[in-house]
Amino acid sequence: MKLLFDFFPVVAFYLTYNLSKPTLGEISAMIAATAVLMAATSGQMLYNWIKHQKVEKLHVLVLAMALVFGGATIYFHDPIYLIWKVTLVNWLFALAFIASHFIGEKPLIQIMMEHAIQVRAGIWKKLSLLWIGFFIALGVINLVVAKHVSFDTWVDFKLFGLMGLTLLFALGQGFYLARHLQESPASSNTAGKK
Repeated sequence: MKLLFDFFPVVAFYLTYNLSKPTLGEISAMIAATAVLMAATSGQMLYNWIKHQKVEKLHVLVLAMALVFGGATIYFHDPIYLIWKVTLVNWLFALAFIASHFIGEKPLIQIMMEHAIQVRAGIWKKLSLLWIGFFIALGVINLVVAKHVSFDTWVDFKLFGLMGLTLLFALGQGFYLARHLQESPASSNTAGKK
C-alpha cells in the first residue's frame, strides 16, 4: 500500500497529462501535469506530516527536486528537466542506501523493514546492495528510454514501466526474504510452550 501511495504523484501527473493533452496540446499538457506533480508531491508530504507528525529527509529531498526540476520544466517548457529528475531521484536513493553502510549501525533497508521481518544481518546487507543496484539501473534505464522514444511514450514508461519494474523487484525481494526469514523470539517461545 505504501508503494502505491509513493507513486501517487506519478499517477496524478500521468492522468493530468493524458486527459488534458487532447484539448491543450502536448506542451501545455506537460506544463499542467508538471504543476499537478508538484502539488501532489507537496500534498503527499503534508499528509505524512499530519498523519505521522514527521517527514523523512529523503521525502524532503524528493519534494525539493520536484519543485526545482518541475519549476524548470514549466519555466523553460522543456521536459528534459522532468526526465533528469526521475533519474537523479533514483540515484539519490542509491546514494542514501550506500551511505547507510558507512553511517550508522544498520543498512537503510533494515531500518525500514526490520519491524516487520527478522533476517540475519548479512541478508540485510545483500538486500541493500540489490536495492542500490536497482536504483542505479532505474536511473540509467530512464535516460536510455527517454533518449529513444517520444515524450508521450516516456510518460507511459514513467508510470507503467518504472512502477512495473519496482513492483517486480519488490516481489522478487519478497521471495528472496521468504527463504531467509527467522522466527522472532516471541513466536519461538510460544511454539516451545505448546
